[in-house]
Amino acid sequence: MNKRFCFALLAAALGFPVPGLWALTDLELLRKADSLASYYDTDFSAEYTIIQDKPGQARSSTVAGVFRRDSRETYVIIILQPAISRGQGYLKQDAALWFYDPESRRFNTTSNADRFRNTNARNSDFTRSTLADDYRISGGEDAVLGRFNCRLLTLEAVSAGLTYPRMKLWISDDGLVRKTEDYSLSGQLMRTSAIPDYHRIGNRFVPRQILFEEALRGAMINGKMVNERTLITINKPSFEKVADSTYSKTFLELVTR
Repeated sequence: MNKRFCFALLAAALGFPVPGLWALTDLELLRKADSLASYYDTDFSAEYTIIQDKPGQARSSTVAGVFRRDSRETYVIIILQPAISRGQGYLKQDAALWFYDPESRRFNTTSNADRFRNTNARNSDFTRSTLADDYRISGGEDAVLGRFNCRLLTLEAVSAGLTYPRMKLWISDDGLVRKTEDYSLSGQLMRTSAIPDYHRIGNRFVPRQILFEEALRGAMINGKMVNERTLITINKPSFEKVADSTYSKTFLELVTR
C-alpha cells in the first residue's frame, strides 16, 4: 500500500487533520497534475516567447501564437517572429502532426519527439498532459525542491513512441509540476525542465515560464561546460473559445495571405 495513503489513514484514525494531497495515492497525484496542465472543457490560447541560448552563438528568439483544444487533442502554432519565419506553423490532430511552410505552401509531417525549431523544447511540450496514461510509476518519495514540498515520482513509459522513455517528476503540494528530468531508455539524463511559477486564471493554471536545459548539448566556455538552454515565457493566456476553423490546414494556408 502507498505510504502516503497509509499515513493519511493513520492520521485520520488519530483525529489529526490530513492535508489534501497527502490523502492521494501517487497515481491519483499524477492524474491531478495532468488535469491541472490540461484544459478539456475549454480552448486555450496564448503568446509564447521562446529564447534559445546556445553557448558561443548569438541568442535567438521566436514569438508564436499557440491555440489548443485539448478535448480533441489538437493544436495550432503560428510563428509571428522573426519576420523571416512569419507564417510558418504547426497543426496537430490526434496522432498526426504537420509543419507548414508558406513559402513552398507545403505541409510536411513531423513528430512529437522532434525539436521545436531546433530549440531544447520538443513538439510534445505544447500539447495536453497525459502522463498518467503514458507512464507507470516505478517509485515515489517525498522531496524538497527550493521552497516547494514535493512528491518525486519515477516514471517508465508503457508504450513505444514517447519522447522520453523514462522521467522523474517533482509535483508540489498544490498538485503542480515544478521540475522534470527526462531520461533515455538506458538511464542517461537527456534534459531537465523547471516551472517555478504559474498564472492562475480562475481554477486553471498556466506556466508563466518553462526553462529547459539540455544535458548532452552545449560547449566549453572558458574551460567550463555550458549547456544549451531554452526559456519559454507564456503571455496573454486566454480560455476564450477559438473558432473551429482555426484547427485546420486551411487556416494555416490563409493566415498569411
